[in-house]
Formats: sequence, structure tokens, C-alpha cells
Amino acid sequence: MHTKPVAWLFSEPDMSVQQRNNVNIMGNGPATLIFAHGFGCDQRMWRFMAPHFAERFKVVLFDLVGSGNSDVSAWYPHKYASLKGYATDLLELADEFAGTGPVVHIGHSVSCMIAVLAELQSPGRFDSHIMVGPSPHYLNDGDYPGGFTRADVDSLLETLESNYLGWSSTMAPTLMGASDRPELGEELASSFCRTNAEIAKQFARVTFLSDHRADVARFNS
Repeated sequence: MHTKPVAWLFSEPDMSVQQRNNVNIMGNGPATLIFAHGFGCDQRMWRFMAPHFAERFKVVLFDLVGSGNSDVSAWYPHKYASLKGYATDLLELADEFAGTGPVVHIGHSVSCMIAVLAELQSPGRFDSHIMVGPSPHYLNDGDYPGGFTRADVDSLLETLESNYLGWSSTMAPTLMGASDRPELGEELASSFCRTNAEIAKQFARVTFLSDHRADVARFNS
């Protein structure tokens, strides 16, 4: 039995979940697939894949607050100071748009950890999870290979603070990792540019400095 998301102790604007997260629905199958994008992206990243699933499933696409065409007036620094704020949004979205059948969360990058937190907050809300490129902690820690040193991340965050657009155009091709297809790096750079810069700076800190290894150890889905 799943529980209701935690209520926040401050007032949020009177808006629908659809408006807040720019929710779009495709298909009307017996099971619901919720596609969640990663840092610096928006729901457009699923545009080539989602239509194929919509032939058999109800597909829910959305933008994390601060990304794509989400309503940035819904963003509060205290709520989104950790991934738990995004997890609460995800649970509200599932309650609003998921059908009565099975619900599957398909997450990329940081959305995988958002889903872990949502599952821990409301066990059983999702019937299964598909995670693409998950990481509970991006920093190397002893024998744990997070992928980045603290100096790496500090440098990244410093560059974000001083020149977000410059960072976007420089880092996008590297992050995409497809040097033979430069158009993909350009698309990712455009996605970064559609993300609210001030929100992206905080989201980057939350993403790259969080440690959810203990949460993953409790995760059972």
C-alpha cells in the first residue's frame, strides 16, 4: 500500500501537476510507463522511443521542475535542495496520471535516484523500475568508483557558476560521448540552454554531491 507524498511546510503556487511538470500523455494501454529525463535534459530526449511504447502502453512524459517547459514558478530552493523534492513531485505525478494497472518508472541518470527516493517514501507505488545510467554517488570514495574526484566536481560547479552557457556548449559533446555524431552534442547543448540556469546550478550541486548509497541498499523493487 503506497502512502501520500510528504506535504511541504511552505506554500506552493496554485497550479496543476500538468502545468508544473509540463506533462504529456501518449497512448492508453493497460500499463503506465513514466519516462523521466536526467540532468540538463528534458522530455524531448525520449521523443524517438516513446511513440513505439505508446502503441501498447499509456506513456507519461514530463519535465523536472526547472527543465524544458516546466513552470519555474513552482521551484523553491528549500524544496529542491535535495532530490527528495523531485521525488515528491514524481509521486504526485504518478497519483495524478498513472492508470489502475501496473506502473513502470523508466529513469535516466539522476532520475534513477529520484525514483529510489520516491519508492522508499511510498513503497509499492511503482511496480517496477528501469534505470538507465544510474549512480548513487558520483564521487570516488575509497574502493567505491564514483567516477569523479571532489576536485573534478568542484571545478565543474565553479564553471557552472561563472559561465553556464559556456559550460553547456563545451561539456555537451564530451558528455554525449559520440564524437562521430556532433549533432548529438549540439542537441544536448541546446537542451542545457533550455534549462533555467539558476536552477541548473543548484540541481548540479544536488546531483553530483549527493550520496544515496544507503538509500539504494534499502531499495527493493
